[in-house]
Amino acid sequence: MEQFVAFTRKHGELLELPDAVESYLAHVQALPVAWPPIRVAQLKQALNLFQRGVEAWRWVHVDSLPKPLEFPTSQKGWVLRYRVRSSGHAGSLATAKGSAASGGPPDQMEEWLAQLRRVLRLNHYSIRTEHAYLEMVRRFLIFTGPVPEGELGVKQVRRFLEHLAIERQVTASSQNQAFSALLYFFKKVLGLELEGLGEIARAKRGRRLPEVLSRDEVRRLLAVTEGSAGLMLRLIYGSGLRLMECVRLRVKDLDFERGTVMVRAGKGDKDRMVMMPQSLRPALEEQKQRVTALWEQDRQADLDGVYMPGAFDEKAPNAGKELAWQWFFPAKNPSVDPRSGRERRHHVSDNALHKAVKVAAERAGITKPVSCHTLRHSFATHLLENGTDLRTVQDLLGHASVETTQIYTHVMEAPGLGVRSPLD
Repeated sequence: MEQFVAFTRKHGELLELPDAVESYLAHVQALPVAWPPIRVAQLKQALNLFQRGVEAWRWVHVDSLPKPLEFPTSQKGWVLRYRVRSSGHAGSLATAKGSAASGGPPDQMEEWLAQLRRVLRLNHYSIRTEHAYLEMVRRFLIFTGPVPEGELGVKQVRRFLEHLAIERQVTASSQNQAFSALLYFFKKVLGLELEGLGEIARAKRGRRLPEVLSRDEVRRLLAVTEGSAGLMLRLIYGSGLRLMECVRLRVKDLDFERGTVMVRAGKGDKDRMVMMPQSLRPALEEQKQRVTALWEQDRQADLDGVYMPGAFDEKAPNAGKELAWQWFFPAKNPSVDPRSGRERRHHVSDNALHKAVKVAAERAGITKPVSCHTLRHSFATHLLENGTDLRTVQDLLGHASVETTQIYTHVMEAPGLGVRSPLD
């Protein structure tokens, strides 16, 4: 649906809804790379559901709306407005995700979601947790339908979780995330405790071993990458960084004298120090020179400073314009901050790195599923195979428990301490 909306915005927002659907389907069928039949079927089902539930739609400029939006828009000041056929509730396309009940969402949905967003920010939850919780609660409210606030409770939550597990067939981790989001919503927004669910609603998670590349596969993968994406992938493997830890590095976090990289506010809001690969020092110094040139360009253009954590903007209003705080891997163009609405230069998008590693895996002829996190798994496994002790690897990875790190001992070479197969 997001791709459909982007298509209509680019190729004529004045199209009526049936014409827009037919135009988009023709566009999809004419693509150079054909969509799989199952994806085309899903698209048609989504468009059919949208047409059945929406009475009217139109593109409007945000300046013409009676009140400011509670959510950001990336359509350069334009947003799609629609009216749900069954309940007459007006909203944005973002509220149309999920399986909709016949009566439409509750009238208080946007108010509840705005309150949930405020509570999450008050408790300093990460932006990704905020997006995940808001999306899951939005799906729950649309699935439940126009139920009065006093009647929302365990019954509706149980039905929604059963829908996710049985009909949607989501993973155990996704089901548990939905349960946690709903617990938080009921407690912090509605002031209710979900008693009676307990561990029944939590899915049992099995043990999954990580996908790990061999040393030769890592060499082949990195050999077909170049530019800033190639440098970031090498740094992820060479230092054991998570994807977002890499893209959120700032100039001050790399200490070339000591040969270290400081990871700030990693998973669990914890700092840690990791090694800087010596083979990357020349490339990292060149990247710092590029960042410095871009920073000087932004200062001449009087661009707003980069995003600063916490209330640092108030304590030091000009710190975001200092070179030390600039993103080490900045985006090519400035963008609008989704929380403050200020135009500034952000770090490079994580989606660009996701695409780069997928393309590199195909070019390297690697048939395993490969992601940026696969390089982190390979970092830990190769260290253990080289004889590094488990506690050191735990500290480098930033694991709270050594049990989490022990999972890599199950994917090392020569499993079972070198026991030979009876067939061999």
